[in-house]
Amino acid sequence: MNNLWGDSLSGFWSAWIIVITLGSIGLAFWLLYANRKTDKTPDADGNVETTGHAADGIEEYDNPLPRWWFQLYVGTVVFSLGYLLLYPGLGNFAGLLGWTQEGQWEEEVARAEERFTPIFAQYQEIPIPELARDAEAMQVAERIYLNNCAVCHGSNAQGGYGFPNLTNDDWLYGGEPEQIMQTLVRGRNGLMPSWQQLGETNIENVTQHVLALSGLEHDEERAERGAATYASVCAACHMPDGTGNQALGAPNLTNDIWLYQAPGQSVADSVRQSLRNGRNGHMPAQAAYIGEERVHLVAAYVYSLRFRD
Repeated sequence: MNNLWGDSLSGFWSAWIIVITLGSIGLAFWLLYANRKTDKTPDADGNVETTGHAADGIEEYDNPLPRWWFQLYVGTVVFSLGYLLLYPGLGNFAGLLGWTQEGQWEEEVARAEERFTPIFAQYQEIPIPELARDAEAMQVAERIYLNNCAVCHGSNAQGGYGFPNLTNDDWLYGGEPEQIMQTLVRGRNGLMPSWQQLGETNIENVTQHVLALSGLEHDEERAERGAATYASVCAACHMPDGTGNQALGAPNLTNDIWLYQAPGQSVADSVRQSLRNGRNGHMPAQAAYIGEERVHLVAAYVYSLRFRD
């Protein structure tokens, strides 16, 4: 029942679009055709009567449309009808050429794949450390990075709030070629659970302990109290000394690099917010979108960032 109603509705709106489109073209053509001439004739001196319309002292003469102007408009009508006959534009009518935007996109992708796949395949055979030192390959890789990665990690790869900086040596999951490839191919899902159940007092104590681990200004008494809580609920992921665990993607808390520190926000407030509300980071897998050959190039590009000044 719903399918029949849906098909009927689709057919109605298709017919509606066809009628409106062709009717508008026909009405506009008739309007100009009916007014292509005037029944007024010039007097003996060649003067023509006005229509009676005037604006700012400028009067409108009752002259017919210039022939060239009318013929030009007829040409546009012929062109529009020809276009609507060849290409989609009249409801469900697909056009005689069978053109679709999806089909054109697929053709362009196929041409690009035919041209560039051999190049990417050649680069894929080169180990990432070696490929990272190939200036020409890195120019290609940079374009892929800018098109697919820069929206999160920035055009300069220095990241932002919630998005890691790729130019330093602080790696959540490791910065070796195999680890970078795994991140790109399979994606990452990082989860920091909320610890509201600890209560505000313990959250503050743990915050001060984390500040102490990073060598930042802190309340020593509260930091000491927070050490026991940290050991029981945080050390399993972040390690007892706070250096983190790349196998889990648990950040290093000793290097004063804070992924979720908003501009203008203090480190203490950022840590408190993480403890109260938790964090949920997602890095989507890229191989399905750009192909493993391009992933190999991007991995080499990310790896190469450490060699740049």
